[in-house]
Amino acid sequence: METQMWNALADSMKGAYAAGLAEGAVPRPVIMPLVRGRLVGLIWVRPLKSGEDALTGIAQLSNIAAAAGADEVVLAWETHDVATACELPLSGPAPCLNMVHATRDGHVLHRFPYEERVLARDPEGVASIDPDWRDAPAPQPGGELVPPIRAAVEFSFVPMEMDHPNPFGVTVVLMEEDGYKVRLTEA
Repeated sequence: METQMWNALADSMKGAYAAGLAEGAVPRPVIMPLVRGRLVGLIWVRPLKSGEDALTGIAQLSNIAAAAGADEVVLAWETHDVATACELPLSGPAPCLNMVHATRDGHVLHRFPYEERVLARDPEGVASIDPDWRDAPAPQPGGELVPPIRAAVEFSFVPMEMDHPNPFGVTVVLMEEDGYKVRLTEA
C-alpha cells in the first residue's frame, strides 16, 4: 500500500474516532478492502451482543473483502471496545485505536494510543471525549491480533464460492440486511 493511501486511511480513522468519542461512542470495528490499490469501501460491523455474537460479527467483516477479491485489507478497532464485546482479556494499550494492514502474505499492526480528555457529560452520565493522541509505537509486522480480528484478516483472502453472477453485490445486500453499515466507493 502506498504511504499516501495508508496515511489517508489512518487520518480518516483518527478523525472518525475523534468524532465518535465526542458524541460519547467508540466507532464499531471497520474493514476497508482494497483491490489493486483501490479502496472498495468501508464496512462497519453490525450491532453486536457480547460474547459469541461479537466474535462472529467481527469475523464476518471478511465476507465483503472475500467477495470483492481484495488483495489488501485494513481493519480498525478500539482495544477496550473489542475486548469487552468479545469477552476477551485486554491485550495491548487501552484506550487505543488499532489498525492492521494485511495481504495474503502477512500483516502489520499499527497502534494509536490516546488518553481520554472528558469534555462534558450528558444527563445520563455519558462522557463526551476528546482523544489526546500519544506517540504511536513502531508498527509491528506479524503483531498479535485478537481472535476475531485475526479471523477477519485470514478469511478476507479465502475466495468466496457463490453460484451467482454478482457475488459481491449479493454479499453487500446480505450484509446490509444483517445490519452491517456499508459505504462503497465509486471506484
